[in-house]
Amino acid sequence: MPVADSVVLGRDVRIFQPTLVNLYGCRIGDSTKIGAFVEIQKGAAIGANCKVSSHTFICEGVTVEDEVFIGHGVMFTNDRFPRATNPDGSLQTEADWSVVPTRIARRASIGSNATIVAGITVGEGALIGAGAVVTKDVPPFAIVAGVPARVIGDTRKPK
Repeated sequence: MPVADSVVLGRDVRIFQPTLVNLYGCRIGDSTKIGAFVEIQKGAAIGANCKVSSHTFICEGVTVEDEVFIGHGVMFTNDRFPRATNPDGSLQTEADWSVVPTRIARRASIGSNATIVAGITVGEGALIGAGAVVTKDVPPFAIVAGVPARVIGDTRKPK
């Protein structure tokens, strides 16, 4: 089942194509919208009134606060040093690594195809440009873009 019984759904959550998502062990807040081909893993939490666009991957350890926009194809990571095997060649299990938490603060917006590296905090009202690779914390209300993402503006200042 694409939406597992272990998912905690708030009121009025809209999953437009429930057979085309993979949600398990996560929490989704009230009135949030989830697009097609989205995966949200166990231990992830999405706030209320969010929009998660299609083809996005939200892994364990990611917390998305209320009123956040996540564009198409956004990728999150939760391990700073990913490996398939241990030094002895054995396959790694959950016991061999630790989840690095990531937090997306209230009213932030993340553009399509952005990558958010593990351990990042994106501040309240910040805007991440499409295709950015976010490797450092983003201050509240900052506009960041590029690879790696750099501050290029402030969402509170009109152009």
